[in-house]
Amino acid sequence: MQTLNSFSLIILCSMLLSASAFTRQDYYTALNKSILFFEGQRSGKLPANQRVNWRGDSGLSDGSAANVNLVGGYYDAGDNLKFGLPMAFTTTLLAWSVIEFGDLMQNQLENARDAVRWGSDYLLKAATATPGSLYVHVGNPYNDHKCWERPEDMDTSRDVYKVSSSNPGSDVAAETAAALAASSIVFKVSDPSYSEKLLQTAINVFKFADEHRGKYSDSLSSVVCPFYCSYSGYQDELLWGASWIYQATQNPTYLKYIQYNGRVLGAEDDTYSFSWDDKRPGTKILLSKSFLEAGKQGLQEYKTHSDNYICSLIPGSPNFQAQYTPGGLLYKTQGSNLQYVTASTLLLLTYAKYLDTTHGVAHCGTTVFAADKLRALAKQQVDYILGDNPQKISYMVGFGNKSPSNIHHRGSSIPSVHKEPGHIGCNEGFQYLQSSTPNPNIHEGAIVGGPDNNDNFSDDRNNYQQSEPATYINAPFVGALAYFSSTT
Repeated sequence: MQTLNSFSLIILCSMLLSASAFTRQDYYTALNKSILFFEGQRSGKLPANQRVNWRGDSGLSDGSAANVNLVGGYYDAGDNLKFGLPMAFTTTLLAWSVIEFGDLMQNQLENARDAVRWGSDYLLKAATATPGSLYVHVGNPYNDHKCWERPEDMDTSRDVYKVSSSNPGSDVAAETAAALAASSIVFKVSDPSYSEKLLQTAINVFKFADEHRGKYSDSLSSVVCPFYCSYSGYQDELLWGASWIYQATQNPTYLKYIQYNGRVLGAEDDTYSFSWDDKRPGTKILLSKSFLEAGKQGLQEYKTHSDNYICSLIPGSPNFQAQYTPGGLLYKTQGSNLQYVTASTLLLLTYAKYLDTTHGVAHCGTTVFAADKLRALAKQQVDYILGDNPQKISYMVGFGNKSPSNIHHRGSSIPSVHKEPGHIGCNEGFQYLQSSTPNPNIHEGAIVGGPDNNDNFSDDRNNYQQSEPATYINAPFVGALAYFSSTT
């Protein structure tokens, strides 16, 4: 992979200036599907208004191994596991999408809130089931990955795992606090009593995370590694969690915490990858809001660091260091690359919104970029995902004329329990994994891992790096689609 040469830069810039490939209605249709996807990822007892009708109830005894109720939540990707760190991050970004762009979601706002609540309800259970503990995972990952089963059929062990004062997990606990605090903002007006419960739980979980410090992958390495190892450590999550509680409460105690602890917790580190593991770019964008909109002293540096992140993404910036494919897609890694793309689009659009409040610009050395430049780059990434790319394929299932049909997803690839109610066992399901037949259940709205560094994509169920969807790919895209569905 190479950084952009001058020819590629010209091509990318021309794409940014080209006419829109999609209409507002197209973006609105994609928004609907992006939220619908979460219904296909639900675990637990499905509600009467469930729209994804190929799914059924599943995981109804989750938590019973520890005599607690852990029914509900989301399966993170194409398997039948419930990992707490990516689920909490998913919930945080869904909530952030609603907070910033909910007023643009039109008739999809209630569906978006439902998606947030499905995550926050579960996180409430996980945080309050046992005093002094936080449940962070359900399901034995090694047993699960030896099987190919519908979630409705799964008969692998549903072991539960938690962090505690003696086995800390500050990263997953602080991310859970962030998710609960962000969700409390979403429901502050529509359901104030629920909002208050979320916020008080967030405060308690954050206190637990801060007082009992340690990486959860040190405490639970055999379960969460290599799947969702905490590579960045827990410091970024502590700053992220405190920032979200401050946004929800405006309590000066949390502002002081951020001011006094920020540098120790990574505030000065300029990293350029926002993901379920590393929250630093997102935290700086979030804290820049308090400086830009309210002039909060002690937070000026977050504007500078936010500029550094944004400038790293923009071709032509003196601080540019991102990599793009020949077709113009932001490229970080061969495995599930689109998670970084969707996360970056949310940050670009959110920061552009914050800059607009003060008619501000992003400072990139001696060069400045206005908010519209950020939006143009975000739009190019969104359009690429939706089908404006060299392969002319939408990487959102069920959107456009051509989209992936062989995604790496158990429930989608095996006939629905409503059509074939008989139990399909662990080994029996592998015939569907190996089949060349398209998935019988169209998982509408699912965004897959995406193409490689040369814009090539293999619609192959066994190529999980490119064909597996995940909740944390979709979550930030909800906000981006909401913006373009109302402004294009």
